[in-house]
Amino acid sequence: MASLGFARQISNSSADFQVARPGRTRSCCPGRNRVDFRVFAQSDAEPDLSVVVNGLKMPNPFVIGSGPPGTNYTVMKRAFDEGWGAVIAKTVSLDAAKVVNVTPRYAKLRAGANGSAKGQIIGWQNIELISDRPLETMLKEFKRLKEEFPNRILIASIMEEPVKEDWEELIDRCEQVGVDAFEINFSCPHGMPERKMGAAIGQDCALLEEVCGWINAKATIPVWAKMTPNITDITQPARVSLQSGCEGVAAINTIMSVMGINLDTLRPEPCVEGYSTPGGYSSKAVHPIALAKVMSIAKMMKTEFADKEYSLSAIGGVETGGDAAEFILLGANTVQVCTGVMMHGYGLVKTLCSELQDFMKKHNFSSIEDFRGASLEYFTTHTDLVRMQQEAIRERKAIKKGLQSDKDWTGDGFVKETESMVSN
Repeated sequence: MASLGFARQISNSSADFQVARPGRTRSCCPGRNRVDFRVFAQSDAEPDLSVVVNGLKMPNPFVIGSGPPGTNYTVMKRAFDEGWGAVIAKTVSLDAAKVVNVTPRYAKLRAGANGSAKGQIIGWQNIELISDRPLETMLKEFKRLKEEFPNRILIASIMEEPVKEDWEELIDRCEQVGVDAFEINFSCPHGMPERKMGAAIGQDCALLEEVCGWINAKATIPVWAKMTPNITDITQPARVSLQSGCEGVAAINTIMSVMGINLDTLRPEPCVEGYSTPGGYSSKAVHPIALAKVMSIAKMMKTEFADKEYSLSAIGGVETGGDAAEFILLGANTVQVCTGVMMHGYGLVKTLCSELQDFMKKHNFSSIEDFRGASLEYFTTHTDLVRMQQEAIRERKAIKKGLQSDKDWTGDGFVKETESMVSN
């Protein structure tokens, strides 16, 4: 990957980052070029974190993931003020009256013994549903946010039952208030699938294809399909979503889990009136699983959609700039953070940007595109690993033993050939 360290002027003003498309576009990274060398030119300019994804220009690749950090105007405004590249609001549907949350609805997993109050938080479970606020209220707040931040990216996360007219109405109403894109929640693992929503659609490729067809026939702005990890092969629904008109995919949503059993009360966590239900698992512990899922999707997209500029938004256990860099190295255009914000606050974005820029300076990368997907080629099959290692062992043995036969001696390289068989 080339990294030309020429000086440039970089501005983080929100005025510089705006919607770079008049309508719906499939262009992910216009003008993207790769070359096979790197020029180590010195520059005092900070690495440029800005990205253009499906025509949407963002000051950095860090996106507020759909969930509690995007529940209302106040918190979404805070996200923009702190400098997040984009905000995905908490998922909305037509009838919020059907959504009833319980409390407590979160549980933590710490490194250490079951029930330990000490140790680093490595896992987080939620049994929270989508937005319980009236759609009209959320739409008013979307509109207000776009009026106050016209050049920042606001993405509506939407979910409905498999009824064409409902999807069309929800899409139309969201577009009317000016949202920049849609993320389709095909992946919520708890509560909503009971109504044939969320993961119930994402796990059924035939139904997913039909619903994506409705959505993409109606939407005039970019559409990302959010994938569930609770499936054997995540590339199957990702492929169907792209074939059915989506401009991008996001992965992963939370992993279905039981957080644990309280060994004093013998009741599960989170405990609601003595009972619980399986919920979505997130935070640091899911990061390796998310990396594997994102890698699989990225390889599929590179192989099957090489002529398209589809986008990939990575999600799962991001708390540091290094976590984000790993996803980008696998091919992600953007990186979403939800649980990380719940644990560390909206100011986390400053740390993420700083640490990502430190990584880029270490490798002399001047832009995100300089290293996006750079590590993807190093993943192969186990069979291929065995073959490569056997070849390497044979080569090392050959080098150690020198010439294998008298017929291998040559006149020109006689001295070197002699030295290759000397042991000291």
